[in-house]
Amino acid sequence: MSNLTLIRTHSDNADFRELVILLDKDLAIKDGGEHAFYAQFNKLDAIKEVVVAYQKEIPIACGAIKPFSTAAAEVKRMFVHPSYRKQGIAATVLSELENWAAELGFSQAVLETGKKQPEAIALYQKSGYEVTPNYGQYIGVDNSVCMAKLLNV
Repeated sequence: MSNLTLIRTHSDNADFRELVILLDKDLAIKDGGEHAFYAQFNKLDAIKEVVVAYQKEIPIACGAIKPFSTAAAEVKRMFVHPSYRKQGIAATVLSELENWAAELGFSQAVLETGKKQPEAIALYQKSGYEVTPNYGQYIGVDNSVCMAKLLNV
């Protein structure tokens, strides 16, 4: 993970958008027939806070937050390029997002991931997230796993 650089940016960032294309292709395979349902909740226009990770100036990972409530930020669009996985990069991006959310005044982070993404669930649990009842559009969706974590503000 040497030479890892994180930048805070926004959803118009070209590198972020390229990583999201790869993310969506990956999720389309994992989600199968349910992908269209999830895709409708992942529009980039509602996202203002984005973190992109670079290694030697190559964009390799990303994540984002957006307001969920007055107290909570929702973690969105987490992705690490397959060639760079299992190096702790996702945890580093997630930590930066949590710090940014706390700086913005949020006291909690929430997120949704899928049962077909055990590596994501493991990352979030290792990072202190706990499974919660499904929220919002994910209520009653069997494949969805919602999680939350109190932030150090």
